[in-house]
Amino acid sequence: MKYELVIFDNDGVLVDSEPISNQILAGYLTELGHPTTYEDSIRDFMGAAVHRVHEVIQERFGRRLPEDFDTAYHARVFAAFERELAPVDGVADVLEKLTSAGVPYCLASSGTHERIRVALRKTGLYELFDEARIFSAQDVGRGKPAPDLFLHAARTMGVPPERCAVVEDSPLGVEAARAAGMDVFGFTAMTPPAKLKHTTALFAAMPALPDLLGR
Repeated sequence: MKYELVIFDNDGVLVDSEPISNQILAGYLTELGHPTTYEDSIRDFMGAAVHRVHEVIQERFGRRLPEDFDTAYHARVFAAFERELAPVDGVADVLEKLTSAGVPYCLASSGTHERIRVALRKTGLYELFDEARIFSAQDVGRGKPAPDLFLHAARTMGVPPERCAVVEDSPLGVEAARAAGMDVFGFTAMTPPAKLKHTTALFAAMPALPDLLGR
């Protein structure tokens, strides 16, 4: 394989969390008086850090979300994760193949550190990472589509951006990876291919990824 580091998004790439979290987010925002459909949530917030939710709601409705919004939202999400979260089909095998091939990998997510670990532990993927390979937008202050998170992960792992491959499933994530000067592979299991523009390659099933990375 030609890459010296593969950087995985978490939600929707490692764990099948996007349908769960966006249903909850849309319902909670609507409950608070900010009508939001599931489709709205996917379009506006998929792949973004939670600060984007505050910014969009403020701009769209002219009102701030409650001070305890983040805590209440994550409590609902974590409870749902415990009930139903699963890993993305085939992703554990992909991580094991990268390990066997001697290709380092890490995780860089817009989610909080707590959310990342709750998801990894629930799905059994936590043992395939170590603490030094888990990065959150909390580490840099600005989430995707800013490139800061991916650049921070690459710098910490000691790999130049141009030698990194990013695996993403959201337009915001693809934009961030490209801004960081990295190749990006778009996972289309949930996102229409037309929305993941300017990627190095697109793939719909996780088992296809190792061959794409090595071509």
